[in-house]
Amino acid sequence: MSVARATRLGATAARSQRTLHVLRMTGAYLGLGAGALILCLPLLWLISTSLKERGHEFLVPPELVPHPILWQNYPEAMTALPFGLYFANTMIVVVMSEIGTLLTASMAAFAFARLRFPGRDFLFVLVLSSLMLPNVVTLIPKFVIFRILGWVNTLLPLWVPLWFGGGAFNIFLIRQYTMTLPLELDEAARIDGASNWQIYTRVILPLIGPALATVAIFTFIYSWNDFLEPLIYLHDETKRTLALGLLGFQDLYSTEWNLMMAASAVLIIPVVVVFLFAQRYFIRGISLTGLAGR
Repeated sequence: MSVARATRLGATAARSQRTLHVLRMTGAYLGLGAGALILCLPLLWLISTSLKERGHEFLVPPELVPHPILWQNYPEAMTALPFGLYFANTMIVVVMSEIGTLLTASMAAFAFARLRFPGRDFLFVLVLSSLMLPNVVTLIPKFVIFRILGWVNTLLPLWVPLWFGGGAFNIFLIRQYTMTLPLELDEAARIDGASNWQIYTRVILPLIGPALATVAIFTFIYSWNDFLEPLIYLHDETKRTLALGLLGFQDLYSTEWNLMMAASAVLIIPVVVVFLFAQRYFIRGISLTGLAGR
């Protein structure tokens, strides 16, 4: 076989491989695009409904692009109810939940990951076992406790429990990150005379920033969107949170779906913004972070 012929065959094979690669990538992107479109359908329906006239929400066939488009639904929805008051209540719950969760969950995770004490492993298994309990199982006992304390119809039941460990999942997540840090960091600090509290605040906390950011995002989303517990504990309209305040668009006989969807579209904006700004902190290499000191 001549050199020229071999070169042509090689070039043809290379083109075939490139063509096959392009076809595979095109198919993959088309499949991902179709899946993304399906997942976005609820959001598209929400935005479409928020721009419709009342009574046009459930037309058959459905209108994806409303006619006419009513942008005034948004200012009308946000002024129909005292959303400023609801926002203030929600921010109290969110801020206090964030502080309590990050502080106590990181402290518990530090104890389980770095300290040695009798029964440590048993206590950690006991904490993890609480994940198997559905929230509805503990709902009635918690309500009885808060009623005895006189906390019903206050914001306290929505954030005070998070100051006692911050949740088993958050403890587990931060502990797993903390365990990837080399123990030599603790030993070097102890040689310099650091106490456990100083090791926790000056050595461990600066190195588990990505884990704390992940927990902070989860806590923010949970506290911002929580509907069940505010519905159970809050009776006064002035104590409502944003998620519970959406019930104001619903009465015994009808629901203003267009205004409810307009308010819902506005309420999801902070969640999207927080996620977009903090997503780069998700699941980082904590071990490399600790060794490099970044």
